[in-house]
Amino acid sequence: MNFRTALPAALERNRNFFLSLLNASTTLSHLAQAHAQIIVGGYRNDISTVTKLTHKLCDLRAIGYARDLFLSVSKPDLFLFNVVIKGYSTNGSPRSSMSLFAHLRKNTGLRPDNFTYFFAVSASAGFRDEKVGTVLHSQAIVDGFGFDLFIGSALVDLYLKFSKLELAKKLFDEMPERDTVLWNTMISGLVKNCCLEDSVLVFKDMVADAEIRLDSTSLAAVLPAAGELHQLRVGMGIQSLATKLGLHSHVHILTGLISFYSKCGDTGTATLLFDQIDRPDLVSYNAMISGYTCNNETDSSLRLFKELLALGERANSSTIVGLIPVFFPFGHLGLTLCIHCFCVKSGMVSNPAISTALTTVYSRLNEIELARQVFDESIEKSLASWNAMISGYTQNGLTDAAIHLFQNMQTSKVQPNPVTVTSILSACAQLGALSLGKWVHDLVKREGFHSNIYVMTALIDMYAKCGSIVEARRIFDLMQEKNVVTWNSMICGYGLHGHGKEALDLFTKMLQSGVSPSGVTFLSALYACSHAGLVTEGDRIFHSMVHDHGVEPLAEHYACMVDIFGRAGKLEKALEFIERMPVEPGPAIWGALLGACMIHKDTRLAHLASKRLFELDPENVGYYVLLSNIYSVDKNYPQAASIRQVVRRRSLAKTPGCTLIEVGGLPHVFTSGDRSHPQTKAIYAELENLMGKMTEAGFQAETVTALHDVEDEEKELMVKVHSEKLAIAFGLISTEPGSEIRIIKNLRVCIDCHTATKFISKITGRDIVVRDANRFHHFKDGICSCGDYW
Repeated sequence: MNFRTALPAALERNRNFFLSLLNASTTLSHLAQAHAQIIVGGYRNDISTVTKLTHKLCDLRAIGYARDLFLSVSKPDLFLFNVVIKGYSTNGSPRSSMSLFAHLRKNTGLRPDNFTYFFAVSASAGFRDEKVGTVLHSQAIVDGFGFDLFIGSALVDLYLKFSKLELAKKLFDEMPERDTVLWNTMISGLVKNCCLEDSVLVFKDMVADAEIRLDSTSLAAVLPAAGELHQLRVGMGIQSLATKLGLHSHVHILTGLISFYSKCGDTGTATLLFDQIDRPDLVSYNAMISGYTCNNETDSSLRLFKELLALGERANSSTIVGLIPVFFPFGHLGLTLCIHCFCVKSGMVSNPAISTALTTVYSRLNEIELARQVFDESIEKSLASWNAMISGYTQNGLTDAAIHLFQNMQTSKVQPNPVTVTSILSACAQLGALSLGKWVHDLVKREGFHSNIYVMTALIDMYAKCGSIVEARRIFDLMQEKNVVTWNSMICGYGLHGHGKEALDLFTKMLQSGVSPSGVTFLSALYACSHAGLVTEGDRIFHSMVHDHGVEPLAEHYACMVDIFGRAGKLEKALEFIERMPVEPGPAIWGALLGACMIHKDTRLAHLASKRLFELDPENVGYYVLLSNIYSVDKNYPQAASIRQVVRRRSLAKTPGCTLIEVGGLPHVFTSGDRSHPQTKAIYAELENLMGKMTEAGFQAETVTALHDVEDEEKELMVKVHSEKLAIAFGLISTEPGSEIRIIKNLRVCIDCHTATKFISKITGRDIVVRDANRFHHFKDGICSCGDYW
């Protein structure tokens, strides 16, 4: 035998022995023993053997051992570098991974390949934002991998993880070729970012591409979107595709279909599919339990849960989350408490998904203290848990708490996502916090959320409810994609500002665009008609809603129609409308009629409406106050006094009026006669100065609805120090001359303050925006945008 040819063959045989030994090693102890034999056998510097050992060490999470082994190699090749770069990434050391990648590029003669970049991009997902990935993307382009499919899929996945939708879409669109993995990555990433319509459209494009082969992942990825959108036709089409491709029997496809049909409200079909699975696994059980729960079939979900436990299966976090009645919480506080106790006993309560679900359900049950307790006790607070608590505060009207928690989230370096932003914008809208809303808008721009339809819709709502209707419309016009909620927000915004014509023009454009109006759409349009005196138009829209669009009117729609007729002085027609209603009129309807009686001083109908209201809602003090004011306007002081006496006897408390003004980003709240503000002396001096100038200009205090048993001079003093006037006076001394003043009143602005604000706007040359409980008033040069019709 020739010695020169026999030696390499022997080396190869020995190398194969050691490689086989490493493959068979399953513990760190085994690998350490194998390593010792490799050293004794003289293969400590054999690059293939060392690479395999390093790979196995990384798989067993012995990254320190793997690093030391790597450093012992004098000339590592590219494959070994790739193994360690990947190892650092999968073992939670993204910075070490990036450091090694940088060392490879700068200090060696090796050139990264597509695997190097793939592992490095995957590692960059462990950083706080996408900037590291963006740098890698640039370097990949420089190194000639700009359109590499392998790297492209990793980058698209990275951008979607950070909700950088524009970057992901741009790269996806620019790829000269796309494989199944890239399509699947795009679809699943869009779903995770709540871009459900987009994910379905991308899936349809994928199906239309004859060169792309769909797999089970493709179908499973898009099913959640179809389910959330309740697109039954799309889901059934996916099911047909699964059958055609021979994938229908795959357990994860059947499980996806179970979730889909459940979300569409068809638990019957979901149950049939569940029964088709020979041996349902835990995931299938979880899908069916969740399906029953989200359709308020609690007994069925509990039965299946008990069946699962009887089979000896151990419930996981998904099981419990599916069992918690998040979608239909009311009436299930006891069940929620039992589930909570089960989680505490089983040690599962610390799971982020479970604590988030419990926080959500307690918030929806208005048990906000329990929700906060669960949140505070969570050891690991996920982004979803922060979102759940912020949303819970917002939904319960605790906007200050929502904003404060959002600020804590920022301090904790937790990166917000579109869900966070949508919730906090809702809080800003409720509170009228325009400066914070603008800051969140800047955040939206920085984070690239401006392509998210839900975020942009929330921005429209925020600007409209904070008084910036022009900015709301600008954002609306910039949006290329609009859903029904987007249109509703803009129409409602115009209604709030008394721009009835603009609201109806937009309503017409919505119908022409092919977007189907909802009950909320019609309510927003009717509301706009009510506050702009558009009686004929409102009547036509209501008729169209019922007869052309088949939308069943709710109490709010009927109340709006009564308000439309009543505000216009057509009180008898309003009463006739109530008498012809196919349902029993409730407090909202009679309340609208009583409000119209106040405007038009009709004591006869006021008596009829109030009699019904006292029967239907006897604890609502507002109706008593309104009726008392109507009698005072009619100078029927004994009757007014008797109504107030009833209020005192029954200990009914009127909601105290308060007004908020934001100056320098800080909120200041005033109540009537308030003297608690640090600048009280200056505020009252400014108010006295204003009253003098207003009196000279012809202003007379409206005291007719003030208490009748005090002197006129005292009545004037009472209305003079209403919270609106104090807030405006503070705004005048605290802001730049000529700048706009914005205030928010928690109740309907009174006649005296409305008239006074008109005078103040003329005397001071200031534009004043007032948001009260009903709408916006824009005062300029002595005129209000409502035309004194509110």
